[in-house]
Amino acid sequence: MLIAGIGNIFLGDDGFGPEVVRRLPDHPAAGARVVDYGIRGMHLAYDLLDGWDALVLIDAVPDRGTPGQVEVLRAEVGDATSVELDAHAMNPAAVFAGVRALGGTVPPTVIVGCQVESVDERIGLSAPVENAVNAAAKEVHRVVAELLRPRQEV
Repeated sequence: MLIAGIGNIFLGDDGFGPEVVRRLPDHPAAGARVVDYGIRGMHLAYDLLDGWDALVLIDAVPDRGTPGQVEVLRAEVGDATSVELDAHAMNPAAVFAGVRALGGTVPPTVIVGCQVESVDERIGLSAPVENAVNAAAKEVHRVVAELLRPRQEV
């Protein structure tokens, strides 16, 4: 399982993903790898070619509620043929398109996101987003445990 913190630390709350990753252990579970990708979308796309069973993205989510609100979402990684590939951007849809363009498949993906207050140019998270970092790290641990749990047949 690949756990990827994404976001730009120079745009305030957009640095949420890298900050959460900084507080996680390097190997939270057997077979899991934690990486701060920042804004290196192509790096993430190339790493996804290694055939991971699951991807956990940690990212800032704009316009989805109260600043500092942590959400866990299942990503729809369907066909994104209309998305342009940008080697210098960290847009998950563009990263997924890049993986497909390189001949890979996108693993099942869960997003642990936090509603931003501001993505103005500055270093550092706003108070509500900073206060959400530890809660998000706990959510990452919960999601990882859930994804690693063997599927029980009904």
